Amino acid sequence: MKQHSEQYDIIITNGRVIDPETGLDAVRNVGINGEKIAAVTQDPIQGKETIDAKGHVVCPGFIDMHFHNTGYAFGQKLALRDGVTTPMELEFGIYPVKPWYEAMAGKSRTNYGASVGSIPIRETIFNPDLDEQYHGYFILDVLHPDKTKTTMKWSKEHATSEQIVQFERMMEEGLQQGSVGVGHAAGYMVDGCSQQEAMIVQKMAGKYGQSSFVHARFSSQMPPTSGLLAFFEMMAPQEVYGGGIVFQHASAQALRDTIPALELFDAAREKGIQVIGEIYPYDYGASIVGADYLVPDNYGPNMGRDYKDIIVISDLEPLTKERYDEIMKTAPLTPAMFYNAQEEDVVKGLAHPSSVVGSDAFAYTDRKTGEIALDWDTPFDSVNGHPRGAGTHARILSWTRERKLDIPLSLAVSKMTYMIAKYLEDNGVPQMADKGRIQEGKDADITIFDPETVQDNATMQDGGLPSSGIPYVLVNGTVMVRNSETVDDVFPGKPIHGTGKIA
Repeated sequence: MKQHSEQYDIIITNGRVIDPETGLDAVRNVGINGEKIAAVTQDPIQGKETIDAKGHVVCPGFIDMHFHNTGYAFGQKLALRDGVTTPMELEFGIYPVKPWYEAMAGKSRTNYGASVGSIPIRETIFNPDLDEQYHGYFILDVLHPDKTKTTMKWSKEHATSEQIVQFERMMEEGLQQGSVGVGHAAGYMVDGCSQQEAMIVQKMAGKYGQSSFVHARFSSQMPPTSGLLAFFEMMAPQEVYGGGIVFQHASAQALRDTIPALELFDAAREKGIQVIGEIYPYDYGASIVGADYLVPDNYGPNMGRDYKDIIVISDLEPLTKERYDEIMKTAPLTPAMFYNAQEEDVVKGLAHPSSVVGSDAFAYTDRKTGEIALDWDTPFDSVNGHPRGAGTHARILSWTRERKLDIPLSLAVSKMTYMIAKYLEDNGVPQMADKGRIQEGKDADITIFDPETVQDNATMQDGGLPSSGIPYVLVNGTVMVRNSETVDDVFPGKPIHGTGKIA
């Protein structure tokens, strides 16, 4: 064997390296210099720091396109413990774009990115009293209405022709400032957002050679407002204007039609149309009580659920009709969890060869105060929230080990890394060509896990418990999880941007 004379900054030895792009799945040594992978070899190598990965998988850091908690410390801490190196807020989106990226610069423990969102744009247009406090990070503005004066106008108001023009202009401005595509959560504004606005979303994505990231208008398996019809709403203008579409948490919209939906997307890609479905490994989601798809006329007959299937996050109590009516009158932005697709359909969707994984990580609340948990030092066991924000990726790996998700481990890894990076690379995010791979010259975003013990630990009752069996995570060549403990006061995260240029 050849002995490498170069001394690397960090070496990872004896690990089972999985690189989905090349198909490599073998024991290798990995050398890292600075922010890049400098060697992937069978030969012995030397380094200033050694990580012995014997018995572990060494794979690209996980990429999450659907992570609402990416903009603050506690969310990033949970992401890192779940192996995620690049969490992004691409569904709900942000506005304005430039201040959010500026506020994150030099302060992020993970890589970060965001779309320009139709929801924050609509609220900015309709609500002159909006006093945004989080540099365009509208998901936090919504969760602090007393402070920010946010309303539900973004959900219910109909835009005038002049406001439609303003909507398009603001969206284009966000793309020009480097957003990662366009976020369009129509499912939160079923009766407010017009088809014309949906068309503009895809028109702008196509114009800039990027993707839309869509929470489709309907969550239903019944006509006339089925999840499939909601997918058609975006795919029709896509055929005209181009651009990609990611249908996020697709199983929560399509429900028992999840496989027919994924097969539709496959057929579209065979014709060169860029569309993929993203799924999380849970049969319940998280949102606000006031979400349009949770209104009784939809949630009951169209999703096959009842009030008791909606659980308020702050106290983990199921709703009754009386409490639902009261919350809708007084606090419709109250965070809640709710059952949606059947687990059988979720598992089938995840096993489909072309689906990818996204967590839809949502805000956690302090159990004692009810406040949103933002700080790095927040105890994991002190919060309520959906477990997907802490355990999605480890859950995929444990389901794969247990054969509940009957796919090769390499495919499970690819669904969380390369397949996402390649899609984004092909849709206006050139930085992603250096992510999702374990190859020389690529970014040293690396996750190391034990395939025999990796496990999600978060539950509906303890939603913030971190994953285990992921002892090391590196972000741009910096160790951010060491011996299963997160590293504080180091900020190697880099911004992920779209090109900002017309395609």
